[in-house]
Amino acid sequence: MDRKTISILLVSIGLLFTWPMLVNKIFPPPPAPPKTTNAAPIVASVPNPESAPVLKASTNAPAPRRPAPAPGADQKLLLEDSETRYTVSAFSGGLSLIELKNYPASIDCRTKGTAATNQLAALNHNAPSSIFALNGGPEVEGDGVFALTRTADGVRAEKSLSNGLHLIKEYKLGSNSLLSASIRFENPTGQPVLLPAHELVVGTATPMTRHDESLTLGFTWFDGATPHRLTESWFANSTLGCIPGTPRTEYQEGSSNVVWVAAHNQFFSLIAVPTQPGLRLAARHAPLPPPTPEEIAADSQVARQPFGFETAIVYPAAAIAPQQQVVHQFDLYAGPKEYNTLSRLPKNQDLIMGFDGFTGPFAKALLLSMNAVYTFVPSYGFAIILITIIIKLVFWPLTTASTRSMKRMAELQPQMKALQEKYKDDPKKMNMKLMEFMKENKVSPLGGCLPMLLQIPVFFGFYSMLQSAIELRGASFLWACDLSQADTVAVIPGVDFPINPMPLLMGVTMLWQARLTPPSPGMDPMQQKIMKYMPLMFMFILYKFSAGLTLYWTVQNLLTIAQMKLTKTNSPATAAKIAIVPTKKSAPRKKP
Repeated sequence: MDRKTISILLVSIGLLFTWPMLVNKIFPPPPAPPKTTNAAPIVASVPNPESAPVLKASTNAPAPRRPAPAPGADQKLLLEDSETRYTVSAFSGGLSLIELKNYPASIDCRTKGTAATNQLAALNHNAPSSIFALNGGPEVEGDGVFALTRTADGVRAEKSLSNGLHLIKEYKLGSNSLLSASIRFENPTGQPVLLPAHELVVGTATPMTRHDESLTLGFTWFDGATPHRLTESWFANSTLGCIPGTPRTEYQEGSSNVVWVAAHNQFFSLIAVPTQPGLRLAARHAPLPPPTPEEIAADSQVARQPFGFETAIVYPAAAIAPQQQVVHQFDLYAGPKEYNTLSRLPKNQDLIMGFDGFTGPFAKALLLSMNAVYTFVPSYGFAIILITIIIKLVFWPLTTASTRSMKRMAELQPQMKALQEKYKDDPKKMNMKLMEFMKENKVSPLGGCLPMLLQIPVFFGFYSMLQSAIELRGASFLWACDLSQADTVAVIPGVDFPINPMPLLMGVTMLWQARLTPPSPGMDPMQQKIMKYMPLMFMFILYKFSAGLTLYWTVQNLLTIAQMKLTKTNSPATAAKIAIVPTKKSAPRKKP
């Protein structure tokens, strides 16, 4: 690869880094217009659960909403314990906000890891609906305004509906960071009353700050056997993640098997567990308030059109006999996605950690190992380094065997090419001769790949664990004040381009490792040169990833380089058992 080609490659990668920021500077997007909040209510009644329609991929957005309360008309009562503060709103009678006392809303590196403001981490923040709000028309929600009173052990919200039913919502603090919620429809009349089909909102996944990536938002529901996870990619409905399709706006699924529903962002989650499984889960895109002009002027990187995912459990219509009631009871968890806490909950709520897939057991083992190391070395940065060293030592024999095999195959390439040339007209015989040749010289085409393939689940497990480990939020190491974020130390003025040293160090170590790695057998020389500069692309992809992940990858690269050096030093010079293979056909014998 000549100097001109390398220069073009570097310029192209530089444009990939800076293109989004240049576009924002040249063509700044206008602020998003305010979203309307009124829409038609959902259908009023369904005779039985089986006849309730199931819409798996609706392209319409029903998103039932009620008008906002008049200023000052929304009474609020607080319910709190040592860890959590719940705000009960008279408007909808639900939980409008949940604040976590032990976690700040954001980490400010300028103040060395303390909260940027006095704001606490908040769940359901700015959501269009309160938790346990009802959708289903006036016969279910009335005018949406409840009377709030304090009880001996909690808060009660109640109101009378136009059809004669009395609606009562009660909230009580429980153990294990749980809140008990009861939503009752009482029939005090002397006549049966039809309760229409309705939705009960159980939480909205919202970003923690306006800078949070939408890719970390999502929701999960559990059917008793399998967790179902959905993110923005499902709603985008794009092919291969880049070819636009018809966006989806609503998700509905379930068949009387909604055991629990979780709405979560990167580090925190709301998990609503009904006493009896719900009929179906409904989820939809939920527009959030756009940033103010002042916020945009202060920070050009702020999200212009924030959104969340509202989740609700669908209940069928029911006839309530006189002096009887219909009750929906829930246990609500609101807190961090911390495995040790979630694993103590009774209905597999720890599945929201994503430890049930192919790489899940590795991610779980690595998380538990990192926390165990942290008890002896009170620094998560050093804990990541020690875990990386331990993993490298476990795989040391496999990596050594892989390096030697790749080097050996590279040394035998001239002879293997000669065999391929000699038997190019007979592929079957050529393959047979190549296998005999490799067997005689004790090499295998899988010798270099198989040991590396065995390490892939561990790498992806580490990646998955570091992406969602609440333990790393606010943990500092060296110049990085928060291992769960990129280690930005400065921003280039004018283009707002962040300077992140850790990905740059990772890229340098990857380039170094690529130059030391023996070329793969049979690879074209131009491909070999391209592979040597491929780390630059990885550096671009991971440039804004968390400092914890890039720290792991950098240390892994350095250990691999050290192993390659040791393997090269300790490898004895061996001669291949190679018969001289003519590259030209021998002259035919003369007939006697």
